[in-house]
Amino acid sequence: MKRIAWQFLITVLLLSATLAASRLSERRRSEYLAQPLENIDRQLAGWRAVSDEALGARVLKVLLPTSYLARTYQKGDRQLGLFVAFYAQQHAGESMHSPKHCLPGSGWEIWNYDSVLIPVAGRQVRVNKYSIDHTGQRMLMFYWYQSRQRIIASEYLGKLLLVRDALVDGRTAGSIVRITIPDAAGASDEAITFASGLIPQVERCFGR
Repeated sequence: MKRIAWQFLITVLLLSATLAASRLSERRRSEYLAQPLENIDRQLAGWRAVSDEALGARVLKVLLPTSYLARTYQKGDRQLGLFVAFYAQQHAGESMHSPKHCLPGSGWEIWNYDSVLIPVAGRQVRVNKYSIDHTGQRMLMFYWYQSRQRIIASEYLGKLLLVRDALVDGRTAGSIVRITIPDAAGASDEAITFASGLIPQVERCFGR
């Protein structure tokens, strides 16, 4: 009988906590960028922007970003792709579309999962580094989740912090930032240097 009473009490507490979290999460409010993503420098770490691309309607329907930037940079005969998707509001329990899940559906194989530290203004920021392949085309992809408050690599930590933000102050705006570059000698160092210059640019868009 006591065991049943305790189980009932725990169930009530869990339901109460869920209800409270739901009520608090209704405090979410949209936040917008201080500067548009298009203001990210077109000359960055020795790379020059050569084109900005528009995503197709089908892709936009899946991603549903508030705003985005899809830009190609060039240095000599090499190209680097930059993609940033910004969301003015996110829902607790959800997350932005992770390349970890999207790439296989697009025919890309992730054959190595790694991470690297990016030096930014005297601190080190950890981001994801994936080696990917599609019909013999090998690329390196670096990506991370960036908001006004933080930069993180882990999707799981991102979900937990999103719930916390929704409960504490309702500020859930954030972005996913992705860099892709052909997998060749020196490419990783080039991408790290580019990311080191890019992160403050995204922070500027957030108003930091």
